[in-house]
Amino acid sequence: MNEYDSNYFTQLGFDDFEEKLFNLMRLVEQLKAENIALRARQASLLEERTELVEKNEMARKKVESILNRLKEMEAEA
Repeated sequence: MNEYDSNYFTQLGFDDFEEKLFNLMRLVEQLKAENIALRARQASLLEERTELVEKNEMARKKVESILNRLKEMEAEA
């Protein structure tokens, strides 16, 4: 094996490494973007959940109020 052959195989190894590194960097960027999107979605869902809990509490209080009025009306009759 001469020096040219050794450099050729070294270059092939480097090219393969470079390609794998590039793919890994691209994957990292893709995962970062996905992570940002998931965090935004999580924040949105938490906000929606808070709103729904508040609405549920308001509905519960209204139903409770209606039931109390019905009981009062029934007691008066």
